[in-house]
Amino acid sequence: MPLILQSSYRSPAWLPSGHAQTIFPALFRRVERVTSRAERLELGDGDFLELEWANQGSSRLAILSHGLEANLQAPYIQGMAAALVRRGWDVLVWNFRGCGREPNRLLKMYHSGATEDLQAIIAHATSNHAADSIDLVGFSLGGNLTLKYLGENQHPLNPRLKRAVAFSVPCDLACSSKQLALRSNKIYMERFLRQMRAKIRTKARMFPGQLDLTGLDQIRTFEEFDDRYTAPIHGFRDAADYWQQNSCRPFIPRITIPTLLVNAANDPFLGDECYPRDEADGSSTFYLETPCTGGHVGFTPQRGKSEYASETRAAEFLAET
Repeated sequence: MPLILQSSYRSPAWLPSGHAQTIFPALFRRVERVTSRAERLELGDGDFLELEWANQGSSRLAILSHGLEANLQAPYIQGMAAALVRRGWDVLVWNFRGCGREPNRLLKMYHSGATEDLQAIIAHATSNHAADSIDLVGFSLGGNLTLKYLGENQHPLNPRLKRAVAFSVPCDLACSSKQLALRSNKIYMERFLRQMRAKIRTKARMFPGQLDLTGLDQIRTFEEFDDRYTAPIHGFRDAADYWQQNSCRPFIPRITIPTLLVNAANDPFLGDECYPRDEADGSSTFYLETPCTGGHVGFTPQRGKSEYASETRAAEFLAET
């Protein structure tokens, strides 16, 4: 029954709320770039993915997946990479389609359930790295992607995949989308939509006549954006269909490798359905930890520590045998 009822993590007192714990690291954390060897992975559909490696000849490799509208340079990605490299892992990070240095070639972009791209990354890693074991770490949207991938059973998991950790995951996309539409979360919604609108305009220039930009600036919620763009571009009926098919929660009971999900109880992005307690309670491989504090991809260091708590916790779990 891997429902972790007691979490030792507490955010520092000077960050008193879930909003503060979310915003502070996003705005003020600075991390030295750990990954340095860049690579472009050509995909079978004619598109590409951008990757970076931190190699030191380790027998363990971790693959890190970022969140919505982020990229492989995000402080939480590079911070996690640094923490794992310090402990002897090699690390592979990657940009989702549309999150790299240049626009991708196809109309399709990344989305919460695009596990075919994660599968391509894992296949590339297993073909090009001699690690005995490979671990997965995902944040927010990248966490949903990771958990969905592990439970899909569309293909046998590579036997070198050993463990996984995910943080701040919107396990139920409809629930999280409604949560982010609340007035109290307006600052996050506007920031995400500003970036997403810009990408739609870029795609409209690349593919004349295929995207209708009428009313784009009036879109105010993920439901409106996903109805108008995400769903039809990627073959879903509407936002509700996209959310239902790509939420990781229904896939969690089929996860077979040891996997830890850490969702803070005060995460402003997550509603009640994003905490899969029943799934953890009924599983022997899926662990759910819900610290009282941490915000969304926050988990700042506790007193006397310099490493972010998410990095320490991930390393601890991945190192278990």
